[in-house]
Amino acid sequence: MARIKVVKVQVEGGKASPAPPLGPALTDAGLNVNEVIEKINKMTGEYKGYILTVKIIVDLDSKSYNIELELPTVTSLLLSAAKVSEPSGDPMHKKIGNIGMEDVARIAILKKPELNTKSLKAAIKMILSSARTIGLTVENRDPKDVIKDVDRGVYDEIIRKYEESWS
Repeated sequence: MARIKVVKVQVEGGKASPAPPLGPALTDAGLNVNEVIEKINKMTGEYKGYILTVKIIVDLDSKSYNIELELPTVTSLLLSAAKVSEPSGDPMHKKIGNIGMEDVARIAILKKPELNTKSLKAAIKMILSSARTIGLTVENRDPKDVIKDVDRGVYDEIIRKYEESWS
């Protein structure tokens, strides 16, 4: 039976480096560090500015490996859309930024593989809830109020615009 080691790290898209913790973990697994880092950077290049979770599954006997990429977190996507660096420590009283419904729809589509929902509207409501918990406003309003408007059909036109990407 093969001996397997899983190296799981968070890296910024396109910016993996041999610095700890990645370099030493790859060395311990007996892999060519530069080769693996080059592959990770190639896979994550389109996510520049986002923090991604990368899993390297290594067969310790054959030194073969697979790299699995987990999409950026909803929080990092929201912070990036708002052009801010960190969530609010007091999201109900201290707002850190504002995003538009188009940003919310794009994030919902990007996260579709990881969301446990069948409709874009439901996914958008999940993203809106996350925005509220980190201190963002959407369309200059509390995301809780925007969710009510989504339910009332106020944003149906925007949702229809992105539904083709959802399918």
